[in-house]
Amino acid sequence: MAGHGEGEHPGQQHLPDLHLRLRTELARIDEQLRSLLAAMDRLQGLLDAVVSISREVELPDVLHRIVTTAMDLVGARYGALGVLSESGEHLEQFITAGLSEQERAGLAGTGLPRGLGVLGHLIHHPEPLRVDSIPAHPSSAGFPSGHPRMDTLLGVAISVRGEIYGDLYLSERRDGLPFDVHDENMVIALASAAGIAIEKVRLFERVRLGAEQFQRLLLPTLPDLRPFTAAAIYRPAAEPSQLGGDWYDAIPLADDTVAVVIGDVVGHDLKAAASMASTRNMLRALLFDQGNPPSAVLAQLDRTLHAITSNPVTTTTLARIEPEGPGWRLHWSTAGHVPPLLIAPGRSAEYLFAEPGVPLGVDPEQPRPDHARFLPPDSTVVFFTDGLVEHPEHSIDVSLGRLADLATVYAALPLQEFVQALADHHPSDGHDDLAILALRTPHP
Repeated sequence: MAGHGEGEHPGQQHLPDLHLRLRTELARIDEQLRSLLAAMDRLQGLLDAVVSISREVELPDVLHRIVTTAMDLVGARYGALGVLSESGEHLEQFITAGLSEQERAGLAGTGLPRGLGVLGHLIHHPEPLRVDSIPAHPSSAGFPSGHPRMDTLLGVAISVRGEIYGDLYLSERRDGLPFDVHDENMVIALASAAGIAIEKVRLFERVRLGAEQFQRLLLPTLPDLRPFTAAAIYRPAAEPSQLGGDWYDAIPLADDTVAVVIGDVVGHDLKAAASMASTRNMLRALLFDQGNPPSAVLAQLDRTLHAITSNPVTTTTLARIEPEGPGWRLHWSTAGHVPPLLIAPGRSAEYLFAEPGVPLGVDPEQPRPDHARFLPPDSTVVFFTDGLVEHPEHSIDVSLGRLADLATVYAALPLQEFVQALADHHPSDGHDDLAILALRTPHP
């Protein structure tokens, strides 16, 4: 009995081994879970990076975003994107990120990298490149004076439509470790998305350029309006590939009289552009009857459009300026359009607020009001579309006030520079196209 009691049960001998195996297996599962979570984090980071790049609609913004998202993705302190020349032999752009102001100052005047050393190695051998010691790499050619110290490098080529567009360079992980295979795979995947984003933006740019050229072909070159001076400008919307319905026109009439018009067809498509062209051409034909006031001309235009077209709603202002005594008389009628802006000599800019009338295409039987204002010599009248002032975060009154302030500040400029300044510094958010037509009465 005693001998048997001192012995151990056979099952008890296996318990420590079972506990050891269980702990080992749990540790292995824990490690796998950690690896899986890390992989999921990397994948989510990659997806966020791709979405971030694809949001941009301007090429410089896309290129800079590619660099910064790649840096965030792998925790790199420095990043750069070298865009290759058409020949593919050297860099024609070099976008950098991560440099401090002091580091940028140290590199001032060094110009673009010439594509030598390790950078050049990736240009001529566009396979992914991972380097733990740049100075020790066979292709290393050293850094220019003032360049921050860099030891590690991860480089990946970016292809667009099967051709090398440029190279993405990352240096110095913030945790001090060299780049690993996970970093390399992430940046390769990002480079593929970057190539698609670059191609998309370049296509947008071609479509936008074509739309803008088409729009400008529909707008007139201002004729000789002497004794007046006139200037006009058109800017397309910031959104790519949009046609607009903004237009302007000016027609010299007999006896030193001029007719001016500005308008905006609702919509941003080919139909809006075509409607703008037909409306402008019909109005031109009606303007040569100087016996009719602007309100009668707009009423006739509205009835004609209603009878023979299906044009969208259009806002417009039609004005006629004719000699009167020592100055000039402005007659105008508005169809739901923003008011003209008047800058008389020695005075701040003021809006010619008056009964606006209904837009064209709403009710051709509605009466249209006429308005008149005396213009002294050297007065400037500014006609514009609402794309110059609309901003979702500001009321229209605030934006109109800002535009009037701008017009007062720039009033002394030559007229073409004046409209350019208004277009450059406008208070709108750029979501809509804009047109400005300014006319200045002669000196005394």
